[in-house]
Amino acid sequence: MRILAFSDLHRDRAATQRMVELSRQVDVVVGAGDYATVRRGLQSVIEILSAIERPTVLVCGNSEDDRELREACRDWSSAHVLHGDGVEIDGVPFFGLGGAVPITPFGAWSFDLSEQEAEALLSDCPSGCVLISHSPPKGLVDVSSTGISLGSFAVLRAIESKEPRLVICGHIHESSGKKVTHGKTVVLNAGPGGMIVEI
Repeated sequence: MRILAFSDLHRDRAATQRMVELSRQVDVVVGAGDYATVRRGLQSVIEILSAIERPTVLVCGNSEDDRELREACRDWSSAHVLHGDGVEIDGVPFFGLGGAVPITPFGAWSFDLSEQEAEALLSDCPSGCVLISHSPPKGLVDVSSTGISLGSFAVLRAIESKEPRLVICGHIHESSGKKVTHGKTVVLNAGPGGMIVEI
């Protein structure tokens, strides 16, 4: 299975259109959140992305919440919006967690989760799945421009206990395009340029 992974489009129309074009080369498309910017522009990005005909799995970022994303994708028949739940595509389980973990300093507009909330939502994550999390795991593809690790302990614990075959995340822009292996799991911070990976 060939997967196109991306995150953090933040209303960039050219990058969004490029994901539509790249989608023709893959079997499944995965969006790891932040289509909007500070809760603005979600619908216009989804309108462009909805031209994707391949099965598409999306989680919200912290610039939109899961309810807003589900509503925006209501008429996009090939899209699956996940947040604490999963879907199976061609025999491969996908599981999703949206929002920023841990809580950001950005204030009321940001859709954030505590580590405890994230851990509860990740409890049903199946072993060996493809895990999509807007936030990266702590210590992996999560380093800010100031060199600080900003990832989630809950996501890291899910990786270590469930051993997903692939984790697709975003959120920390300075680590976008980076890929590491942790145990049996490949972890990639997809970014707005998109990455194609085969599983």
